[in-house]
Amino acid sequence: MSAIPTHRPPHDVALAKPLQKGQQTRAAILDSALSLASQMGLEGLSIGALAEVAHMSKSGVFAHFGSREELQIAVIREYHRRFEEEVFFPAMREPRGVPRLRALFERWLRRVSVEVDSGCIYISGAVEFDDRPGPVRDALVSMVRAWHDAMERAIRIAIEDGQLKDGTDPQQMLFEMHGLILALHHDARLMRTPGAPQRARVAFERVVNHYLVDGASARRSRH
Repeated sequence: MSAIPTHRPPHDVALAKPLQKGQQTRAAILDSALSLASQMGLEGLSIGALAEVAHMSKSGVFAHFGSREELQIAVIREYHRRFEEEVFFPAMREPRGVPRLRALFERWLRRVSVEVDSGCIYISGAVEFDDRPGPVRDALVSMVRAWHDAMERAIRIAIEDGQLKDGTDPQQMLFEMHGLILALHHDARLMRTPGAPQRARVAFERVVNHYLVDGASARRSRH
């Protein structure tokens, strides 16, 4: 985005405040939409329902999101942005390899655990749109794929650094890790099984130890 020119006419400067207010309003509407989607799913989103929750007119909401589909896509992108802020970026500050992989999974697990009462849009969205082609499904797939690609890169780096065995299949390991998150979501949200997050942690360590190079765990504990 280009910087605002310093030689703008005074009447242009006056227009900057409404634009900023409009962006703030859109952010507030999006926050309400995300909360609504977490409880009712992306299919539960509508301009009318959102207007009621946000205490706005339908026309006011429509001015920021021209259609229900556009609203759903905006919610998916906002969810992904928050997911990155809470899970991906903090974990990337950890050392390369297995420590970073552990941090990624742990933060992913915590996020899903917190969402037990509201629901994970990635998971609920998959149930709603897995067999429904279109822009909403495409946006959801794109966001989930971006996250999976990040996890797969972390696995590949751990292999390249000699922390995971040379024969490790990154996609297979990712599949197993994702399976644990899905099981956690199922047992914690539907079954209300006590201790589900800890069971997921134990299972994850078994996955890691299966691929871990002999002695790598001992080296990690010394550091």
